[in-house]
Amino acid sequence: MYDDEIMTEANPGKRHFVIEQVVFILLIVLSLAGIYITNFNPDDGYGYWLLMVFVFGLLSVFVAWLQSKSSEANFGEILKAQAMHWLHTIIVVAAALFLNKSGQLSGVAADLVILLVLGLSAMLNGYHVGWEFSLLGFFLVSCAIIIGYIPAFIWASVVLAIVIVIASFMRAFWFRPEDD
Repeated sequence: MYDDEIMTEANPGKRHFVIEQVVFILLIVLSLAGIYITNFNPDDGYGYWLLMVFVFGLLSVFVAWLQSKSSEANFGEILKAQAMHWLHTIIVVAAALFLNKSGQLSGVAADLVILLVLGLSAMLNGYHVGWEFSLLGFFLVSCAIIIGYIPAFIWASVVLAIVIVIASFMRAFWFRPEDD
């Protein structure tokens, strides 16, 4: 059971649905921008994805902070857990960058590895912050596979992004507490 589902059951109507959806959509759009950069210039892609680790981390801390305001969760503990989670992600992404610089990974391969690492981190973070991050991770991993198999991967990724955003709205409305 996800923490947001536990919170929803304990404090109906206290979730910040609109803000969390805006953050989710923003991360999807920023991910699509990274996929475009990967297509346009793979050598610049890994720098963008490294920056995105920081953005994902900061926005997940922001969402966790919003959720802690409406529950009895200790934000200090949440911040420490999030910091460790994203620090470990940065370490692995930096390792992929070093492998790229050594010539062991090409630009596109390094971008795909980073995309997979970021997707896994988002999925795992979804357990603590909310299902939106798990869905975001699923999107990132799916995009890595799409890039590997579909020549017109930009358009396929955009279509997947639209489907994912619609699915997130449908899920949020179907499982919304009656008090909202």
